[in-house]
Formats: sequence, structure tokens, C-alpha cells
Amino acid sequence: MNKARHILAIDQGTTSTRCMVFDAQARPLSVAQREFPQHYPKSGWVEHDAEDIWRDVLHTAREAVDRAGLDASAIAAIGIANQRETVIVWDRADGKPVYRAIVWQDRRTSEQCVRLRADGAEEEVRERTGLLLDPYFSATKLAWILDTVEGAREKAEQGRLAFGTIDSFLLWRLTGGAVHATDITNAARTLLYNIRDQRWDEDLLKLFRIPAALLPEVQDNNHLFGYTDKSLFGLPIPIAGMAGDQQAALIGQGCFAPRSAKCTYGTGGFLLMNTGADCHISANRLLTTPAYRLDGRIHYALEGSIFVAGAAVKWLRDGLSVISTAADTGAMAAGLSDNHGVYMVPAFVGLGAPRWDAEARGVICGLTLDTTAAHLARAALEAVAYQTLDLVSTMASDGAEFPALLRVDGGMANNDWLCQFLADMLQVAVERPANLETTVRGAAFLAGLTTGLWEDLPALSKLTAESRLFHPQMEAAHRDRLIDGWQDAQRRTSSIPGSIPGSIPG
Repeated sequence: MNKARHILAIDQGTTSTRCMVFDAQARPLSVAQREFPQHYPKSGWVEHDAEDIWRDVLHTAREAVDRAGLDASAIAAIGIANQRETVIVWDRADGKPVYRAIVWQDRRTSEQCVRLRADGAEEEVRERTGLLLDPYFSATKLAWILDTVEGAREKAEQGRLAFGTIDSFLLWRLTGGAVHATDITNAARTLLYNIRDQRWDEDLLKLFRIPAALLPEVQDNNHLFGYTDKSLFGLPIPIAGMAGDQQAALIGQGCFAPRSAKCTYGTGGFLLMNTGADCHISANRLLTTPAYRLDGRIHYALEGSIFVAGAAVKWLRDGLSVISTAADTGAMAAGLSDNHGVYMVPAFVGLGAPRWDAEARGVICGLTLDTTAAHLARAALEAVAYQTLDLVSTMASDGAEFPALLRVDGGMANNDWLCQFLADMLQVAVERPANLETTVRGAAFLAGLTTGLWEDLPALSKLTAESRLFHPQMEAAHRDRLIDGWQDAQRRTSSIPGSIPGSIPG
């Protein structure tokens, strides 16, 4: 009997790193997690220390294996899911980053994106990448490092530096510098990858002034990327699956059929709908992105991004100290008969889809002397549902028929009040899986597919069946009144004179 019947999955997120061990029935046997520091050197700047991330990945990986009562010989493969778009540049000689990782939330390159749009570059970028010219994505952050760190551009042109998103950096470190690669879902978030031709795009490299020598090789999501350095776990372990966190969650939720959709609520919120082989470019500023590529066959997805979801609750806890724990918010919201006109638009780092307003800033409106901490907690939860509704409505206006069921996951999905409010606002059933850790499960699924632990996608779908459903209950007039208030609140955040953002397409 083959002892190696377990998968070690790494979920490297924006605020923490989590590792889990799964058995051959995709049951989680153990988990280890660590939060790491966030760095905010200037307004709108967000950075991570890549060495913190590497330290935590190695620690939690070893800890998860130990907690499962296993040793490394029981691990058939490792899968990796990661925060997308975050940029690291490191020296190929010693593997050390030349600058802190610039996080997807970072807005320092807003002006560069404005200039590129003014030069008429966005239409070509959208057609080739499915993305928009926004500092959210990797290319302008990468160019900033090359232009700012002394000697970096020269070294990059000489092939002495390597670029990667978090997955690529972890792969490099895990293999002892033997492999510089990424997967298609992460490559497609850089503004440098042509999602139609499925290759790095020479014209885009010229547009953003990025030397090709920096770039990793792009592989399928179910690919044998390499083996861990023997010194890390005592023996080499295959690294056999990688995906950006949102695509990993799509896979972990079993959204393999066209029109199936999921939304993950963590630091931000990310709605993806599988569109199959159709590379549909949105007319309404949604993103088109590879959902996954397995054995050379690609599926695409429409995506809408909410920059701040759980981060707003974290701000209420850590910034304002008006709640004790995130778990308190459900009971606080349920204890109110209504929102009493209090709305929060959490544009702390600008607004994502469908507005893409990098300069918008957060607003709390409708405050009176009767406003309490419970109203703020409820406003933070409601904002998640309203922003999701904006995304769903935009998909509908793009001609993408939205399914009658939305699968949800991430830490915020554990909140019953939020799930019910989502169902009421969207007017669709909301399905929450028994195991909310779908991102890390998706990474495990990919590694298990590659190594033969699971045979195919139907086999994976059978492992995702158990769930709870929330059905719409709210009266239409009450729902309409709440949505009107949300649209009014959104108007107050706009940095664009005369705009009426956030309206729901009819």
C-alpha cells in the first residue's frame, strides 16, 4: 500500500498563511496558521516582507504535517494557492528580494495608470489580458521597483533578477532555487500575459518596460512544478498544483460547469463565474481571467473584485475598537430592526469593479446621535452584499446569465446573518459549504489531480457536496429601499466629478 496518500496544501493570503493536510477523501486532518505584519509606508501603499511570508510558510507547513500525526513520507504532493498580483523581485544569485513585496491593494502607481489610459493603451490591454489599467495588477508595481531600487533595472536586463507573484517566489524557495515558474491564473493577473494566445506578450512587455529575462515559465494548474529541497522536509516532495487564491476557491467549490459561480469573502471579496471556453471580454469593466487550465484545456471566468470586505470588519475591531471580535458582528446586526439609514462604503483603497475608482475614499453616512457600534457593524456587513449585488447586476448587463445559486466561502461566509442578507439582496439561493476552506482545498485538489490521488473533475465534485442553503426572504419594497440608500452612499465616495457610480444596470 502506498503510504503517500495525503496532500499538504499551502494558502498564502494577504494577512495570514495557512497550511492544511488533507486525506484521500479530501477531509482536512490538520491546520496551522500564522498572521504576519502589514506595512504601510505611505498613504495608499501596502507592503509585505517576503521573508516573513517564507518563514511562515515553512513553519506552518511543518506544523500542519506534525499535527496530522504524519511524517513527510506520507505526503503525496504539495499544492499552493496564493494572494494574486502581489509583486516580488529577487536576486537569482542568493534568492533575496530587492524590495519588499508590493501588495495587490497598493495604489502607488495610480498616476502611471492614468497616464497610460490617457495615451489610449487600455483598449489593447483589455483585449489581450482581459484586465484594466489599474494599480491592482502587477505590471506597474513591477516597473516601479525596477525604476526605484538602485541598479534593479540594469540587473533585470542582464538576467540577474527574477520576478514573480507569491506562488513563484515560494516555488523558488521550496525547490532551493531550482525552478522559476508560475501557473496561468497567476500569470494572467500581471497585465503582461496574453490570455487568448496564452503566452507572455512582447508588446505588453514593451508598454510597461519589463525585461523578458525577469519572467517565470507559465504552466498548467495541474503540473508537476518540481520537488522540495531535501533539507526542508527530510526528503523531496512533489509540488504538483498551483493557482491564484480565487481560482483555487472556484476549483475547491467544484465550479467546473459553465455559469457556476462562487464568491470568496476574506480581506476582499471576489466573485467568479465560469464561462467555459468563452473568453468573454466585459463591456462593463468586469475582468476576464483564466479560471484554470488543466491538461492543456482552458476555462475562462468573468470576475468582479471587491477590494475591502473582511478588512472593513478588521478596521472596526483594530482601528476603531468598536467590536471585540469579527464573530460578534452577526449578532450585532441581527439585534437591529433595520440599518436606520447608516451605510458604509469601504473605499479605503479605492473601489474595484465595476467602478475602478482608485482615488475614491471610504464614507460612513446617515449617522445620528442614536448610531451605535451595532449600526457600524451592520453597515460593514451590508456593504459586502451591496457590492456583490453590483457585480452580479453588471454580469447580467454583460449578457452573462447569472445562475440561481451562488456558492460562498472565506471567513466572512461563516456569518449566518451575512449569508441571509446576501440571498435577500441577490434574490438567489446562497450555498455555504460545510468546510469554508475552499481556497486551500482547491490547491489540494490540483496537487491530487496531478499525482493521481483523484481521478478527474467528477471525482472532485463528489467531494464538495455537503452544504447549507440560504433562500431569499425579504420583501421587495424593503429591499428596494435599502438599495436606493446604498446607491446614494456610493455617490458620496466618487473622485470623478458628475459621475453617478454604483448604479445597477437595467
